Amino acid sequence: MQLGSPWWLALVALLPLVWPWRRRAPRSAAVRFPTLARLRAVAPAGAARRRLVLGVLRVVALVLLVAALARPQAGTAATKVHREGVDVVLAVDVSGSMLSEDFTLPSGRASRLDAVKAVVREFVAARPEDRVGLVLFAARPYTQCPLTLDHGWLLQNLDRAKIGMIEDGTAIGSGLATAVNRLRASTAKSKFVVLLTDGQQNAGRITPETAAEAAAALGIKVYTVGAGTRGLAPFPMQDMFGNKVYRPIPVDIDEKTLEKVAQATHGRYFRATDTKSLHDVYAEIDRAEKTPFEAPQFLDYRELYAWLVWPALGLVLAEVALGETVLRKLP
Repeated sequence: MQLGSPWWLALVALLPLVWPWRRRAPRSAAVRFPTLARLRAVAPAGAARRRLVLGVLRVVALVLLVAALARPQAGTAATKVHREGVDVVLAVDVSGSMLSEDFTLPSGRASRLDAVKAVVREFVAARPEDRVGLVLFAARPYTQCPLTLDHGWLLQNLDRAKIGMIEDGTAIGSGLATAVNRLRASTAKSKFVVLLTDGQQNAGRITPETAAEAAAALGIKVYTVGAGTRGLAPFPMQDMFGNKVYRPIPVDIDEKTLEKVAQATHGRYFRATDTKSLHDVYAEIDRAEKTPFEAPQFLDYRELYAWLVWPALGLVLAEVALGETVLRKLP
Protein backbone atom coordinates (compact mmCIF):
# COMPACT_ATOMS: atom_id res chain seq x y z
CA MET A 1 0.00 0.00 0.00
CA GLN A 2 1.26 3.47 -0.87
CA LEU A 3 -0.04 7.01 -1.49
CA GLY A 4 0.31 8.47 -4.97
CA SER A 5 -0.18 12.12 -3.88
CA PRO A 6 0.48 12.24 -0.13
CA TRP A 7 0.78 16.07 -0.02
CA TRP A 8 -3.02 16.33 -0.15
CA LEU A 9 -3.06 15.08 3.44
CA ALA A 10 -2.02 18.61 4.48
CA LEU A 11 -5.68 19.59 4.03
CA VAL A 12 -6.48 17.65 7.20
CA ALA A 13 -5.12 20.61 9.18
CA LEU A 14 -7.99 22.75 7.82
CA LEU A 15 -10.75 20.40 8.94
CA PRO A 16 -11.29 22.11 12.35
CA LEU A 17 -12.51 25.14 10.40
CA VAL A 18 -15.59 23.24 9.26
CA TRP A 19 -16.47 21.80 12.70
CA PRO A 20 -19.55 23.58 14.09
CA TRP A 21 -18.14 24.14 17.59
CA ARG A 22 -17.83 27.91 17.51
CA ARG A 23 -20.70 29.94 18.88
CA ARG A 24 -21.99 32.58 16.59
CA ALA A 25 -22.55 36.12 17.79
CA PRO A 26 -26.14 36.63 19.01
CA ARG A 27 -28.38 38.21 16.47
CA SER A 28 -31.41 40.34 17.23
CA ALA A 29 -34.63 38.45 16.70
CA ALA A 30 -36.77 39.38 13.78
CA VAL A 31 -39.88 38.65 15.84
CA ARG A 32 -39.93 39.19 19.57
CA PHE A 33 -41.86 36.89 21.87
CA PRO A 34 -42.81 37.78 25.41
CA THR A 35 -41.80 34.30 26.58
CA LEU A 36 -40.13 31.16 25.08
CA ALA A 37 -41.65 28.74 27.52
CA ARG A 38 -44.26 27.47 25.08
CA LEU A 39 -41.64 26.97 22.30
CA ARG A 40 -39.37 25.05 24.66
CA ALA A 41 -42.28 22.84 25.56
CA VAL A 42 -42.79 21.72 21.96
CA ALA A 43 -39.10 21.69 20.98
CA PRO A 44 -37.57 18.17 20.97
CA ALA A 45 -35.22 17.47 23.86
CA GLY A 46 -31.52 17.42 22.98
CA ALA A 47 -32.03 18.89 19.50
CA ALA A 48 -28.78 20.86 19.70
CA ARG A 49 -26.79 17.76 20.58
CA ARG A 50 -28.38 15.73 17.82
CA ARG A 51 -27.49 18.40 15.29
CA LEU A 52 -23.84 17.66 16.08
CA VAL A 53 -24.39 14.52 14.00
CA LEU A 54 -24.44 16.75 10.92
CA GLY A 55 -21.04 18.13 11.79
CA VAL A 56 -19.64 14.67 12.35
CA LEU A 57 -20.97 13.48 8.99
CA ARG A 58 -19.47 16.51 7.26
CA VAL A 59 -16.04 16.09 8.84
CA VAL A 60 -15.90 12.34 8.17
CA ALA A 61 -16.90 12.95 4.53
CA LEU A 62 -14.17 15.56 4.14
CA VAL A 63 -11.59 13.24 5.73
CA LEU A 64 -12.51 10.53 3.23
CA LEU A 65 -12.27 12.97 0.31
CA VAL A 66 -8.85 14.18 1.45
CA ALA A 67 -7.68 10.57 1.75
CA ALA A 68 -9.03 9.91 -1.75
CA LEU A 69 -7.08 12.92 -3.10
CA ALA A 70 -3.93 11.33 -1.61
CA ARG A 71 -4.55 8.39 -4.01
CA PRO A 72 -4.08 5.23 -1.94
CA GLN A 73 -2.69 2.45 -4.12
CA ALA A 74 -2.38 -1.29 -3.63
CA GLY A 75 0.61 -3.10 -5.10
CA THR A 76 4.28 -3.86 -4.67
CA ALA A 77 7.22 -1.66 -5.58
CA ALA A 78 9.66 -2.72 -8.28
CA THR A 79 12.08 -5.35 -6.96
CA LYS A 80 14.99 -7.40 -8.20
CA VAL A 81 13.96 -11.01 -8.63
CA HIS A 82 16.02 -14.10 -9.34
CA ARG A 83 14.83 -15.72 -12.58
CA GLU A 84 15.87 -18.30 -15.09
CA GLY A 85 16.00 -17.42 -18.78
CA VAL A 86 17.39 -18.89 -21.99
CA ASP A 87 16.50 -18.97 -25.69
CA VAL A 88 15.52 -22.36 -27.06
CA VAL A 89 14.24 -23.60 -30.42
CA LEU A 90 12.39 -26.90 -30.64
CA ALA A 91 12.97 -28.69 -33.95
CA VAL A 92 10.36 -31.41 -34.47
CA ASP A 93 10.19 -34.00 -37.24
CA VAL A 94 6.77 -34.10 -38.96
CA SER A 95 7.57 -36.70 -41.60
CA GLY A 96 5.12 -39.49 -42.36
CA SER A 97 6.78 -42.00 -40.04
CA MET A 98 5.77 -39.81 -37.06
CA LEU A 99 2.28 -41.31 -37.51
CA SER A 100 3.54 -44.55 -36.01
CA GLU A 101 1.57 -45.33 -32.87
CA ASP A 102 4.22 -46.77 -30.57
CA PHE A 103 3.51 -44.18 -27.85
CA THR A 104 0.58 -43.83 -25.46
CA LEU A 105 -1.41 -41.05 -23.85
CA PRO A 106 -4.08 -41.25 -21.12
CA SER A 107 -6.66 -41.58 -23.91
CA GLY A 108 -4.88 -44.66 -25.27
CA ARG A 109 -2.51 -45.43 -28.14
CA ALA A 110 -1.10 -42.28 -29.76
CA SER A 111 1.15 -41.30 -32.63
CA ARG A 112 4.68 -40.09 -32.00
CA LEU A 113 3.71 -36.54 -32.97
CA ASP A 114 0.78 -36.44 -30.54
CA ALA A 115 3.01 -37.71 -27.74
CA VAL A 116 5.64 -35.08 -28.58
CA LYS A 117 3.00 -32.34 -28.48
CA ALA A 118 1.89 -33.41 -24.99
CA VAL A 119 5.44 -33.54 -23.64
CA VAL A 120 6.48 -30.25 -25.29
CA ARG A 121 3.49 -28.56 -23.65
CA GLU A 122 4.83 -29.52 -20.23
CA PHE A 123 8.35 -28.51 -21.23
CA VAL A 124 7.21 -25.03 -22.29
CA ALA A 125 5.00 -24.59 -19.22
CA ALA A 126 8.02 -25.24 -16.99
CA ARG A 127 9.99 -22.38 -18.62
CA PRO A 128 7.77 -19.27 -18.34
CA GLU A 129 10.73 -16.86 -18.49
CA ASP A 130 12.32 -18.33 -21.64
CA ARG A 131 11.86 -17.38 -25.25
CA VAL A 132 10.89 -20.49 -27.19
CA GLY A 133 10.65 -21.05 -30.93
CA LEU A 134 9.36 -23.94 -33.02
CA VAL A 135 10.77 -25.33 -36.29
CA LEU A 136 9.08 -28.20 -38.11
CA PHE A 137 10.84 -30.24 -40.76
CA ALA A 138 10.12 -33.07 -43.15
CA ALA A 139 11.58 -32.90 -46.67
CA ARG A 140 12.28 -29.22 -45.93
CA PRO A 141 12.23 -27.06 -42.80
CA TYR A 142 9.53 -24.60 -41.84
CA THR A 143 9.56 -22.05 -39.01
CA GLN A 144 6.22 -22.59 -37.32
CA CYS A 145 6.87 -20.02 -34.58
CA PRO A 146 9.85 -17.66 -34.06
CA LEU A 147 11.35 -17.04 -30.65
CA THR A 148 8.66 -15.64 -28.39
CA LEU A 149 7.61 -15.18 -24.77
CA ASP A 150 3.99 -15.60 -25.83
CA HIS A 151 3.84 -19.27 -25.01
CA GLY A 152 0.09 -19.41 -25.60
CA TRP A 153 0.63 -18.45 -29.23
CA LEU A 154 3.54 -20.91 -29.46
CA LEU A 155 1.35 -23.77 -28.24
CA GLN A 156 -1.40 -22.81 -30.68
CA ASN A 157 1.13 -23.17 -33.49
CA LEU A 158 2.27 -26.47 -32.02
CA ASP A 159 -1.33 -27.74 -32.12
CA ARG A 160 -1.52 -26.80 -35.82
CA ALA A 161 1.47 -29.02 -36.65
CA LYS A 162 0.25 -31.99 -38.71
CA ILE A 163 1.74 -34.78 -40.74
CA GLY A 164 1.53 -33.87 -44.42
CA MET A 165 1.73 -30.08 -44.02
CA ILE A 166 5.23 -30.39 -45.53
CA GLU A 167 6.19 -32.78 -48.30
CA ASP A 168 7.38 -36.10 -46.92
CA GLY A 169 11.04 -36.77 -46.19
CA THR A 170 13.52 -36.23 -43.36
CA ALA A 171 15.86 -33.26 -43.76
CA ILE A 172 17.57 -33.36 -40.37
CA GLY A 173 20.44 -31.09 -41.43
CA SER A 174 18.16 -28.44 -42.93
CA GLY A 175 15.88 -28.55 -39.90
CA LEU A 176 18.81 -28.06 -37.54
CA ALA A 177 20.31 -25.30 -39.69
CA THR A 178 17.00 -23.40 -39.64
CA ALA A 179 16.75 -23.74 -35.86
CA VAL A 180 20.33 -22.53 -35.44
CA ASN A 181 19.64 -19.58 -37.73
CA ARG A 182 16.74 -18.58 -35.49
CA LEU A 183 19.18 -18.36 -32.57
CA ARG A 184 21.99 -16.66 -34.48
CA ALA A 185 20.99 -13.12 -33.47
CA SER A 186 20.10 -14.08 -29.89
CA THR A 187 21.95 -12.21 -27.13
CA ALA A 188 20.97 -14.68 -24.40
CA LYS A 189 23.83 -16.11 -22.37
CA SER A 190 22.48 -19.60 -22.94
CA LYS A 191 20.79 -20.87 -26.10
CA PHE A 192 20.17 -24.36 -27.34
CA VAL A 193 18.20 -26.51 -29.78
CA VAL A 194 16.22 -29.65 -29.01
CA LEU A 195 15.98 -31.67 -32.22
CA LEU A 196 13.62 -34.64 -32.31
CA THR A 197 13.42 -37.13 -35.18
CA ASP A 198 12.40 -40.73 -35.73
CA GLY A 199 14.45 -41.47 -38.84
CA GLN A 200 17.58 -40.61 -40.75
CA GLN A 201 18.58 -38.00 -43.29
CA ASN A 202 17.08 -38.64 -46.72
CA ALA A 203 16.32 -35.10 -47.95
CA GLY A 204 17.77 -31.61 -47.88
CA ARG A 205 21.05 -30.13 -49.07
CA ILE A 206 22.63 -29.57 -45.65
CA THR A 207 24.07 -32.51 -43.75
CA PRO A 208 23.51 -32.79 -39.98
CA GLU A 209 27.29 -32.59 -39.43
CA THR A 210 27.52 -29.28 -41.31
CA ALA A 211 24.62 -27.83 -39.35
CA ALA A 212 26.26 -29.00 -36.12
CA GLU A 213 29.50 -27.21 -37.04
CA ALA A 214 27.55 -23.99 -37.57
CA ALA A 215 25.84 -24.42 -34.19
CA ALA A 216 29.18 -25.02 -32.45
CA ALA A 217 30.69 -21.93 -34.07
CA LEU A 218 27.81 -19.82 -32.74
CA GLY A 219 27.99 -21.30 -29.24
CA ILE A 220 24.64 -23.06 -29.59
CA LYS A 221 24.20 -26.37 -27.82
CA VAL A 222 22.16 -29.08 -29.54
CA TYR A 223 20.27 -31.84 -27.75
CA THR A 224 19.16 -34.61 -30.09
CA VAL A 225 16.30 -37.01 -29.38
CA GLY A 226 15.57 -40.23 -31.25
CA ALA A 227 11.86 -41.05 -30.88
CA GLY A 228 10.57 -44.55 -31.53
CA THR A 229 10.44 -48.02 -30.10
CA ARG A 230 13.11 -50.56 -30.87
CA GLY A 231 12.40 -53.11 -33.56
CA LEU A 232 9.02 -52.78 -35.27
CA ALA A 233 6.43 -50.05 -34.75
CA PRO A 234 2.69 -50.19 -35.57
CA PHE A 235 1.91 -47.88 -38.48
CA PRO A 236 -1.80 -47.07 -39.05
CA MET A 237 -3.28 -47.76 -42.47
CA GLN A 238 -6.70 -48.39 -44.02
CA ASP A 239 -7.74 -51.70 -45.49
CA MET A 240 -9.88 -52.08 -48.59
CA PHE A 241 -13.02 -51.59 -46.51
CA GLY A 242 -11.82 -48.31 -44.93
CA ASN A 243 -11.08 -49.85 -41.56
CA LYS A 244 -8.03 -48.79 -39.56
CA VAL A 245 -5.39 -51.49 -39.43
CA TYR A 246 -1.76 -51.54 -38.36
CA ARG A 247 1.24 -52.63 -40.35
CA PRO A 248 4.55 -53.20 -38.57
CA ILE A 249 7.38 -51.07 -39.97
CA PRO A 250 11.02 -51.09 -38.87
CA VAL A 251 12.28 -48.24 -36.72
CA ASP A 252 15.38 -46.83 -38.39
CA ILE A 253 16.92 -44.00 -36.40
CA ASP A 254 20.42 -42.77 -37.33
CA GLU A 255 21.64 -42.72 -33.74
CA LYS A 256 25.32 -42.40 -34.67
CA THR A 257 24.72 -39.16 -36.56
CA LEU A 258 22.54 -37.78 -33.79
CA GLU A 259 25.25 -38.59 -31.25
CA LYS A 260 27.88 -36.83 -33.39
CA VAL A 261 25.70 -33.73 -33.69
CA ALA A 262 25.21 -33.60 -29.92
CA GLN A 263 28.89 -34.18 -29.14
CA ALA A 264 30.04 -31.52 -31.62
CA THR A 265 27.95 -28.89 -29.82
CA HIS A 266 28.58 -30.12 -26.23
CA GLY A 267 25.01 -31.39 -25.99
CA ARG A 268 23.65 -34.88 -25.44
CA TYR A 269 21.80 -37.54 -27.37
CA PHE A 270 18.73 -39.24 -25.88
CA ARG A 271 16.62 -42.18 -27.01
CA ALA A 272 12.90 -42.13 -26.20
CA THR A 273 11.21 -45.46 -26.77
CA ASP A 274 7.89 -44.66 -25.07
CA THR A 275 5.96 -41.73 -23.62
CA LYS A 276 7.53 -41.99 -20.17
CA SER A 277 11.09 -41.97 -21.49
CA LEU A 278 10.18 -39.08 -23.82
CA HIS A 279 8.87 -37.13 -20.84
CA ASP A 280 12.03 -37.96 -18.86
CA VAL A 281 14.23 -36.76 -21.74
CA TYR A 282 12.63 -33.32 -21.90
CA ALA A 283 12.60 -33.08 -18.09
CA GLU A 284 16.33 -33.82 -17.97
CA ILE A 285 17.04 -31.22 -20.65
CA ASP A 286 14.95 -28.74 -18.68
CA ARG A 287 17.00 -29.35 -15.53
CA ALA A 288 20.30 -29.10 -17.41
CA GLU A 289 19.53 -25.79 -19.12
CA LYS A 290 18.83 -23.27 -16.40
CA THR A 291 20.65 -19.92 -16.44
CA PRO A 292 19.98 -17.67 -13.42
CA PHE A 293 19.85 -13.89 -13.80
CA GLU A 294 18.40 -10.92 -11.98
CA ALA A 295 15.71 -8.90 -13.68
CA PRO A 296 13.49 -6.07 -12.48
CA GLN A 297 9.90 -6.97 -11.80
CA PHE A 298 7.34 -4.20 -12.08
CA LEU A 299 3.83 -4.56 -10.71
CA ASP A 300 1.05 -2.13 -11.56
CA TYR A 301 -0.54 -0.28 -8.69
CA ARG A 302 -4.31 -0.42 -8.33
CA GLU A 303 -6.02 2.87 -7.44
CA LEU A 304 -8.24 2.62 -4.35
CA TYR A 305 -9.64 6.17 -4.22
CA ALA A 306 -13.05 5.01 -5.41
CA TRP A 307 -13.50 3.07 -2.17
CA LEU A 308 -13.23 6.40 -0.31
CA VAL A 309 -15.07 8.74 -2.69
CA TRP A 310 -18.35 6.82 -2.78
CA PRO A 311 -18.73 6.57 1.04
CA ALA A 312 -17.86 10.30 1.29
CA LEU A 313 -20.59 11.18 -1.21
CA GLY A 314 -23.00 8.99 0.75
CA LEU A 315 -22.20 10.86 3.97
CA VAL A 316 -22.70 14.23 2.24
CA LEU A 317 -26.11 13.12 0.99
CA ALA A 318 -26.99 11.85 4.48
CA GLU A 319 -26.02 15.21 6.01
CA VAL A 320 -28.19 17.09 3.51
CA ALA A 321 -31.13 14.73 3.99
CA LEU A 322 -31.00 14.86 7.79
CA GLY A 323 -30.46 18.61 7.81
CA GLU A 324 -33.60 19.10 5.78
CA THR A 325 -35.78 16.64 7.68
CA VAL A 326 -35.47 15.33 11.25
CA LEU A 327 -32.51 17.57 12.15
CA ARG A 328 -33.79 20.66 10.44
CA LYS A 329 -33.12 23.87 12.35
CA LEU A 330 -36.12 26.10 12.63
CA PRO A 331 -35.66 29.88 12.76
